[in-house]
Amino acid sequence: MILNVSGRTDIIAFYTPWFMKRYEEGFVDVRNPFYPKLVSRIYFRDVDAILFCTKNPIPILPYLKDIDKPIEFQVTLTPYKKDIEPNVPDKTAVIEAIKKVAAIIGKEHVSVRYDPIFISDTYSLAYHKKAFDRLCLLLNGYVSRIIVSFIDEYKNVRKNQQVLNNKVFTEDDYQAIGLAFSESAKKNGLVVHTCFEDRNLCEYGFVKGECMSVALAYQLTGKTYKKWKARKEKKCDCVEMVDIGAYNSCQHFCKYCYANFDEAKVQSNVLKHNVNSSLLLGQLESDDMIKARNR
Repeated sequence: MILNVSGRTDIIAFYTPWFMKRYEEGFVDVRNPFYPKLVSRIYFRDVDAILFCTKNPIPILPYLKDIDKPIEFQVTLTPYKKDIEPNVPDKTAVIEAIKKVAAIIGKEHVSVRYDPIFISDTYSLAYHKKAFDRLCLLLNGYVSRIIVSFIDEYKNVRKNQQVLNNKVFTEDDYQAIGLAFSESAKKNGLVVHTCFEDRNLCEYGFVKGECMSVALAYQLTGKTYKKWKARKEKKCDCVEMVDIGAYNSCQHFCKYCYANFDEAKVQSNVLKHNVNSSLLLGQLESDDMIKARNR
């Protein structure tokens, strides 16, 4: 089993003490987001590797050496300001944390996600080209790849349309990004990936690759995993992973987020968090159906 920590919320940024307590106690419980009374119990002895996804690696730094599992680390690092990412920490501090992660687990296991890309009057093509070039320079020697994707029309994106004010991409826009990003990456020894994108920009030197491919999973664990069946229709070829997060519980409040769509709900959910609970939010209840999951 490969654990995803987490695509549903930023556990590392906001809930690292809870995660480490679960790791020390040997298991974690996860409510099914569609059938909340169904709870999966995951024993860490059954976990082969962990994929950490975060916008702020700083809280986990003191504990990384205590995690006796293969680790793959992906840090989302975009050039947006507080109007778009109200609670994301200073990007300079995040970059320094990325360097420290690389020193612990090796740069070949660290990726940065420049994700999502959108263009507007404020965040123009010229702005992105300059920001990406600077990012590649700062990350030179510290990460293995940069994964890019383009903004999707999630519920939260539609709700925040007046804030984002994003424009529709044209083929000229894709070409400008493809050529500029490829050049910046190449001169800094980096590879640019697209994952799960209709426009993969391979014609400009990008690599179409999965965030967690069959090959990468095998490299980490020595095991062969099936592709994520639930994402087959979306043309995602990542291997199946188990997410231990919960939607509407991330306090970054990014205006483009797919996992948060109700800020009032986030605030109420945060109050349900108990570092001593086996669940990220709330407690086990008497009528919960708990089933051990080993794959």
